[in-house]
Amino acid sequence: MKKQVAIIGTVGVPANYGGFETLTENLIEDLNEDYDITVYCSGKRYQKQERKASYKNARLKYLPFNANGIQSIPYDTLSILHALFYADVLLILGVAGAWILPFVRWFTNKKIIISIDGIEWKRDKWNLLAKWYLFWAEGLAVRYSHIDISDNEAIQDYTAMRYGTLSRIIEYGADHTIKVLPTEEDTAEFPFLSGKYAFKVCRIEPENNVHTILEAFSLLPTQKLVMVGNWDNSEYGRGVREQYGTCDNIILLDPIYDQRKLDVLRGNASLYIHGHSAGGTNPSLVEAMYLGLPIIAYGVAYNKVTTQYKALYFRSLEDLKTLIQKASQKNLAQVAANMKTVAEKRYTWGLISEKYNYLIQEALGIRAKAAVASQTTDLNYDTLLDLGVAHLKHQDGFFIRR
Repeated sequence: MKKQVAIIGTVGVPANYGGFETLTENLIEDLNEDYDITVYCSGKRYQKQERKASYKNARLKYLPFNANGIQSIPYDTLSILHALFYADVLLILGVAGAWILPFVRWFTNKKIIISIDGIEWKRDKWNLLAKWYLFWAEGLAVRYSHIDISDNEAIQDYTAMRYGTLSRIIEYGADHTIKVLPTEEDTAEFPFLSGKYAFKVCRIEPENNVHTILEAFSLLPTQKLVMVGNWDNSEYGRGVREQYGTCDNIILLDPIYDQRKLDVLRGNASLYIHGHSAGGTNPSLVEAMYLGLPIIAYGVAYNKVTTQYKALYFRSLEDLKTLIQKASQKNLAQVAANMKTVAEKRYTWGLISEKYNYLIQEALGIRAKAAVASQTTDLNYDTLLDLGVAHLKHQDGFFIRR
């Protein structure tokens, strides 16, 4: 009989443009012949008329909570509890429900694979209490899982240093994106498609440096920027939209969930700007890489590792302005070619699914995690900062042992 795998922590499938959701959809496509897969879905997101009992041979289970924000804690917790009745392997995406994992390990023989989804507690969007919980939950997730997954080498370094375990690196795929030539209807809806423009799609949050990017383009009126995001979800988003939305060269669009439309807008851009300062391997970044776009990314370890140090990087408003103004077409063309090469080698769903399949098989036979020791524990924060890996140790002493 096939082994039972429960996928926990996503909004659900069909995917509606989300990293974990797109991952889940590709896993059930590629692995459904090897495993009986159940996916937990948010009943808040999928209304009754949209609900299906199965999708691409995976069973769907609905819970009456949102998958994001504070409700992710009961959502993930109840998903884990339900999965204990049948699943051999729990594939948990995110750490919100990690508080219950010690009890799962103590009282059951279920195998746990967890993706910690970057260093979530460092994100600016969380208040202090939420950061404390996520910090605590991250530790439980790594300690009480049989295998933990990092989506980036920089995150693997971080977990090795903090927890003394060897996280497994599995990134995101991007080959579901395609370059679509705009039709007359597309150009009529989005006239900027007929010219050159920079593009960015992201959640509108301070950690994504949205304000810096918008300010840079507001000071460069000959350079057009198109940005897609959830502007109305926060005071921050509404504020930057009000401040920069009237600039003639800046076009701010609401979230786009139609994959073809997003591919048209992104794939025909002349430049992609990636401002994320926290997290790991970001899906929107690897998708832009797969489309062969030249990329200017915020210069943190996560983004540099994802792009294998072959993109262009900024750390300030002046850096970004200078790169936009002075990067030659020859240089941008070389960056674009490098991004495409890296993405075709590392960020395809077939490869990603193979890695998850291997980890599931390994988890079924594993008894204990292998421990590792990191020499970075002996380095102070200032030294790590000089080396460009300060993400390994937080400068606020209460978050990490010195």
